Amino acid sequence: MKRRVSAFLVTCLFAAGVLAGCSTASSPAAKPPTSEGSQSSQPAPGTSTAGSGTKVFRFNIGSEPSTADPGLSDDNISSMVVSSTFDGLTRKGPDGKFHEAAAEKIETSEDGLTYTFHLRDAKWSNGDPVTAHDFEFAWKRALDPQTASDYAYQLFYIKNGADYNAGKAKRDDVGVKALDDKTLEVHLENPTPFFLELTAFATYYPVNKKVVEANPNWAMEASSHVGNGPFKLETWAHKNKMSFVKNDSYWDKDNVKVDKIDVTMIEDQNTELSMFENDELDWAGGPFSTLPTDAIPALKESGAFKVIPVANTYWYQFNIEKPPFNNVKIRKAFGYAINRQAIIDNILQAGQIPATGILPPTMAVKPDGYFRDHDTELAKQLLAEGMQELGISKLPPITLIFNTSEAHKKIAEAVQDQWKQTLGVDVKVANMEFKVYLDTLDSGNYQIARRGWVADFNDPVNFIEIFREKKGNNNTNWTNPHYNELLQQAAKERDLEKRKQLFGQAEQILMDEMPLSPIYFYTLSWLQGEKVANGIYTDALGNGDLKYVEMK
Repeated sequence: MKRRVSAFLVTCLFAAGVLAGCSTASSPAAKPPTSEGSQSSQPAPGTSTAGSGTKVFRFNIGSEPSTADPGLSDDNISSMVVSSTFDGLTRKGPDGKFHEAAAEKIETSEDGLTYTFHLRDAKWSNGDPVTAHDFEFAWKRALDPQTASDYAYQLFYIKNGADYNAGKAKRDDVGVKALDDKTLEVHLENPTPFFLELTAFATYYPVNKKVVEANPNWAMEASSHVGNGPFKLETWAHKNKMSFVKNDSYWDKDNVKVDKIDVTMIEDQNTELSMFENDELDWAGGPFSTLPTDAIPALKESGAFKVIPVANTYWYQFNIEKPPFNNVKIRKAFGYAINRQAIIDNILQAGQIPATGILPPTMAVKPDGYFRDHDTELAKQLLAEGMQELGISKLPPITLIFNTSEAHKKIAEAVQDQWKQTLGVDVKVANMEFKVYLDTLDSGNYQIARRGWVADFNDPVNFIEIFREKKGNNNTNWTNPHYNELLQQAAKERDLEKRKQLFGQAEQILMDEMPLSPIYFYTLSWLQGEKVANGIYTDALGNGDLKYVEMK
């Protein structure tokens, strides 16, 4: 929600059988299995909470959420807000499987093209009933080009979704329709084995049609925010803090084990660490913030330190319409000159993996990557050739931007030094507050920018489709007709191995033209306080869910 641009450092689902937990017509979602053996050791919902009194969980997110509107959410901070305050048709349980949530029963046609969702009795936080009409309205609203949702493309699996978003079809042509208040029928363009995973994603959440139409700014203040999830947004002091309280209107409220969640927005990671050590926070670090890199060696000795690998990628991207990065050889020179292993060893220090391809190990088609890390001689050669092709003897001023974070700053300064040492290039680095940074990317007013992609679902298409067109989350301005043809072929390919190879060919094009340079595959690390019985459920994709938090 991702899910999305990551604000911080943090088995391919090619088979529909992985989604069996939510594809049957009778499996209950109210009591997903426990996560015994999973990364976050979550309880079975329904387990009693020890102790008495108000249960409060406190953690830090570092940056101001850009929105609390699921149709506009495009980063992991806003995704945290919407996943806490909304519920999709399905939701991932702490067992790592997907279960019915707002949908009580799901039927799938034999050809995999039609899904019928039967909604359970549920209410919005303002008391209104949650209806199939709310889902239809929300999905078509996100697809509406006037909404300008960066994640509209996640709905392109729906029949005529892409055409409506492109102005080539009418709203009524989109293949989602409320048959009545409790029945939603969805028609897909092609069989989509991970569709029931998508319905747990933020862009597929419902919104209250009456609330949205009455107030365009409904999602920017706690007083006007209305959701259907496990928590309600109680307060939002912008750029300072926010709080959630248990939603007594939530259909599964008995399995929400904390009464309140207090969230701070402190960008300085050392301050966050001090607050944790002073018992002012119950959790520090991932998935919504990071720990100070300098402190990690000592923290590893602490019993509170936790770390897991996640299927996310950290990269630098180039604006290919800004000189000198309109030249592919210069883009590759800058990419090849980076010493990824040195960054991991000397800065990150939490088991990250150097990335020489965009797809993380859980979904990689070519695990060994597409180029050699820190290939200095080839980088020098390509820079000289690229400058000759552009007819220049000196590079223009170059700036690398990143959102405010001590870790991002250290990585940028390390890469700045590597480019100087290897290429003889002086690059300026500049940090920006997160929302300003996102706005700068969207406006295209940059040359090189830090990005991280938190996988929304564990399938190569989730990374590859970002670069389908020059809109949404693709702010590189790069597109390629053959690349898009491969995506279209993969969408129709029923043979899973052939589908995988098509994605491999697309990734090869991406690395050959290098609108982005992957740097590393993430791990998530955090500190968990002694009062936390079960913390933020973090899956293998790095997605965090507050629903299952429990305090002792």
